[in-house]
This record gives sequence, C-alpha cells and structure tokens, in this order.
Amino acid sequence: MEIQNEGRVEESLELMSKTNYFAKLKPQNKIGNSFTIPLQVSSYNEMNMMVSDLLKASIILLNPDANGLSSFTKDNSVNVMTLLEIALQLLPEEEMELLDDLHKLSLK
Repeated sequence: MEIQNEGRVEESLELMSKTNYFAKLKPQNKIGNSFTIPLQVSSYNEMNMMVSDLLKASIILLNPDANGLSSFTKDNSVNVMTLLEIALQLLPEEEMELLDDLHKLSLK
C-alpha cells in the first residue's frame, strides 16, 4: 500500500513539474505565505472567498428586490460589471486543470 502511494506522489510531482499550473498566484518577495494577483492574498482559499464575495455582492446588486435593503445600493455608481470582471480574473484556471489531472490520478 505504501509503495503504491509513493508511486502516486511521484507521478503527481512529475505532472506538476511538466506544466506551469500555478500561474495565477505570484510569490510576494519570498516572505511568508503571501502572493499577488495584483491583490495580496495568503492562500488560494482566501482568493476563493474574495471571488465568492464579489459574486455575492453582484447578485445582491442585480436583484431589484434586494436593492432597497442596503444604503450603499441607493447610490447607482456601483458598476456590477467591474465586480464580475475582477471575479473572473481571480479564478485560478491553470490550478483547476491541475486538480482535474490529480483527480484522474486518484481514480487509478
């Protein structure tokens, strides 16, 4: 069992080294665990929460019933398209390809 797991780990590491999957987050001066997008985040999880918050805010702003619930929505200067474009740019496409490849390996 342990030998089989070692083979999968080696195969996974080889797969990751062949392609530049981790392209979305850039190391920030090699200090700690910070990256830039150009926004500074501490992990993929934090980036995911940022995208989620942007999408939730966009949904609220696009919902005519929710528009009157908050004082900030009374000012029509909020550009929902900008929020959606930022969320789209933050999605880690290459990393998702890696997860697909690792998932296929785990099914073997």
